[in-house]
Amino acid sequence: MSSTAGFSAEPRIADSADRDLQYMRRALQLAERGLNSTDPNPRVGCVLVQQREDGDRIVGEGWTAPVGGPHAEVQALRAAGAQAAGTTAYISLEPCAHFGRTPPCAQALIEARVARVVYAADDPNPLVNGAGAAALRAAGIPVAGGLLAGEARALNPGFFRRMQTGLPWVRLKLAASLDARTAMASGESRWITGEAARADVQRWRARSSVLLTGSGTALADDPALNVRLPAVQRQPLRVLLDRALRVPAEARLFDPPGQALVFTASADTGRRALLEQRGVQVESATPADDGVGLALEPILRRLADQSANEVWIEAGARLAGAFVRERLVDELIVYLAPRLLGEQARPLLQLPAPARLADAQRLRFVQCTQIGEDLRLIARPLARGENR
Repeated sequence: MSSTAGFSAEPRIADSADRDLQYMRRALQLAERGLNSTDPNPRVGCVLVQQREDGDRIVGEGWTAPVGGPHAEVQALRAAGAQAAGTTAYISLEPCAHFGRTPPCAQALIEARVARVVYAADDPNPLVNGAGAAALRAAGIPVAGGLLAGEARALNPGFFRRMQTGLPWVRLKLAASLDARTAMASGESRWITGEAARADVQRWRARSSVLLTGSGTALADDPALNVRLPAVQRQPLRVLLDRALRVPAEARLFDPPGQALVFTASADTGRRALLEQRGVQVESATPADDGVGLALEPILRRLADQSANEVWIEAGARLAGAFVRERLVDELIVYLAPRLLGEQARPLLQLPAPARLADAQRLRFVQCTQIGEDLRLIARPLARGENR
């Protein structure tokens, strides 16, 4: 995943702070190359730099391989070989210090005799959480942390959320007309948004750990809910919330490749057996108080327990509204089409009306991008009492 081929001397940088920023930005660029492939591990990049009077030289680069493969530091060390000795290592996350599927990266850096380590964000994993930096310092290697930490966390929102709270980062995808309608009164909805927006959805799906929908959407649309990008390396887990096991075992949602998981409150052993014969995992869940759905937060916690970092929801107005109402959504990804469907068309979300405007759930827009003919809005709910 990395190579020394093409590495060359960099212009001399007089200011060490500027040098550190330059190479940390490069480490973050490398980390982004693992956007769709490292899950459930964080996306991490590493650059090894020989700093000399006649100019710097990058001798090794790497980013985290798919799960079970080498981490970014090991990739870069392999690319550098013996040239790693005496280098400064720029890493977008604190090196791990524990044995998991792979040996600890902090020890690999020590054995390679790097001279200095600069990393962006502290690793929130309780098995690391400062232990990597401490191991390096104990070996006599100077360490500096916190450089561009916000950018490193932004690349891994789900990993940080899961490690710190036991919940994944949840994105709710919505597609609507300009008057916030998702389908005609008849249910016709293909396609409100254009081809470019639908292609953009594929990229969001690809980076997710879980693609989640409800039984209403599965019955109405029979979606495959998979990633249809060329050379896709990994299919996210497809999750269906189906309280009464209404969705038939022949649904496209359960087709390979990839795995599917159904949460249900049904005790119908026959329907469970049909799903399990198709290789679908079925788990019992607590019914919601509304008599229709399932308790959502326990499901998210169980997904996080299974190492889900980022959950992407594509669901109907009722289930989408339930996630919003229970304040379980971290980001709303809304595609707005330049169409008007009218008052008889179906609404974007089913939400109870607040008694007062001041009681309405507030959001902050963080991005507005034109995607083909449509607009993609990204908004994040404000915490209670939070100012814009």
